[in-house]
Amino acid sequence: MQAADTIAAVATGYGRAGIGVVRISGPGARQLAVSLTRQLPPGRHAALSEFRDADGRVIDRGIAIFFPGPRSYTGEDVLELQGHGGVAVLRMLLRRCVELGARVAEPGEFTKRAFLNDKIDLAQAESVADLIDASSADAVRSAQRSLSGEFSAKVNCVVAQLVEIRMLVEAVLDFPEEQVDLVDHHQVASRLHTVQAEIAELIESATQGHLLREGLRVVLTGAPNVGKSSLMNRLAEEEVAIVTEVPGTTRDVLQRELVVSGLPVHVIDTAGLRESDDPVERIGVARSLEQLEQADVVLEIRDVLAADAESSLQKLVELRTGARKIIVINKIDLTGKTPEAVHEDDYDKVWLSARSGAGIDLLRQTLLSVSGRRVTDEIPFMARERHIVSLKRALADVQRASQEIQRLELCAEELRLAQQSLGQITGEFSADDLLGEIFSRFCIGK
Repeated sequence: MQAADTIAAVATGYGRAGIGVVRISGPGARQLAVSLTRQLPPGRHAALSEFRDADGRVIDRGIAIFFPGPRSYTGEDVLELQGHGGVAVLRMLLRRCVELGARVAEPGEFTKRAFLNDKIDLAQAESVADLIDASSADAVRSAQRSLSGEFSAKVNCVVAQLVEIRMLVEAVLDFPEEQVDLVDHHQVASRLHTVQAEIAELIESATQGHLLREGLRVVLTGAPNVGKSSLMNRLAEEEVAIVTEVPGTTRDVLQRELVVSGLPVHVIDTAGLRESDDPVERIGVARSLEQLEQADVVLEIRDVLAADAESSLQKLVELRTGARKIIVINKIDLTGKTPEAVHEDDYDKVWLSARSGAGIDLLRQTLLSVSGRRVTDEIPFMARERHIVSLKRALADVQRASQEIQRLELCAEELRLAQQSLGQITGEFSADDLLGEIFSRFCIGK
């Protein structure tokens, strides 16, 4: 599907840099190249050029590269202008492109055009944004696997198996008068069992990839002066939070992104939970409770000398979050107790010293265990929540199909639904509103 208009955008990050790129895609890219540089650069060759305004004055000097469609990122004619990375000069270049008939691209519109022109499928398109947003080396490798098409290939392999089974089942339904028994029920059951196992394997890999994409949101909470800020600094391995003996020092939310065995961990230090007449501190406590509602894991910090004490606000924590809880007994250096980690049915408990660092590795291991992160040599596919939902829906459809082998009409319908669920991952079946939601989250210029 070739677009009727031409789009342009700054493809590099906002701010000063050595190099800045303006990208143009669409049917007007050729003429735009001639108007800007006074020549059409040879296809796929870097050409030293002067980029000129409407009066012929030089805006910038740099490299122009022209990619004739369909052998380009978007499948259309694409022009890239690589100049100096100043904010003003890039704005002038973009403004000149608009004067020549282009319009400013919407977020993700270049990648959306690549998808619509069958250069990449939907899962690959999403992995472009995931690669840009990746916050750990494992997340980068995971996004690269999906971007290269490995995830889509696995999904398409399962779809191909479903199509073959549907052919066997629907042949009998379409030609009942032939009275030819084309279906070996045991064979179909065996093949459906294989498909179920492959979808379950995809769900496991996708779940791990989703965890790498989203990371783990960990909120530190507890009474004032139990060592939350000290633990924050110890986990971050730098002085992020102010540490004093004065209770209530932390008045606002502090956040730091860490990486634990490849897993992005977003650690949020909150104000100490207690009743207070100080209006500023009360706002801090209110914000702490808001953070708890968004937590994946809550680290409830307690002082080893008062580890069993629970305030009314700490009990409120239980009502404000359904997150997994880890109770951290801090300041064991005051008692001589050795670090320890134990697992209970509803929570984990770790004894440590934020001041000395004893037991910090036990806490990191507990966080990995609670998150469900499996550390293996194989990098999972980068995946989003919608991919996992579609995979689980397809698995349920195939399971129901296995139960309806004796009733072929119902079996065929469940197989059709399973194929449709899997097709939503790669974009074979996708609504326009879904595409709009996905690509609106991309950065402009991509």
